[in-house]
Amino acid sequence: MRIRSSMKFEFLVISCMALLLVFGQPGLGQSNTGQESSSAPKSSDSKDKSNTPGKEIGHGGEDIGKGAAKGSVDLGKGAAGGAGELVTGHPVNAGTSLGKGAVGFGKNVGVGTAKGTYKIGKGIGGLFRKHGGKSD
Repeated sequence: MRIRSSMKFEFLVISCMALLLVFGQPGLGQSNTGQESSSAPKSSDSKDKSNTPGKEIGHGGEDIGKGAAKGSVDLGKGAAGGAGELVTGHPVNAGTSLGKGAVGFGKNVGVGTAKGTYKIGKGIGGLFRKHGGKSD
């Protein structure tokens, strides 16, 4: 039995879609609560402007988690949209949807990781300042 090249391409696209759905599915179960920024200004009286090193490190981990969650949602949306387009017979639109989802995933994960790494580094630097550069 001879396999046509168009069948190979369709199999490749369907396989990629299945992989994206499998890996993007865990991100769809993430909650969006706490990720939206409120427009109400927070009072500066109740919040100390200098965080402790431990809090900085914690906020860094939080930013990394937020970026991964938002990126997973984007990837899931792109994979679902691509699967819908592929089922309806629009392989070009399916590829576009997948590409948008992958770009959104990369952007959000990259931004979250960069912010988180900065805050973790800031917290570790604060630990060194607190101990005067001495190792315990």
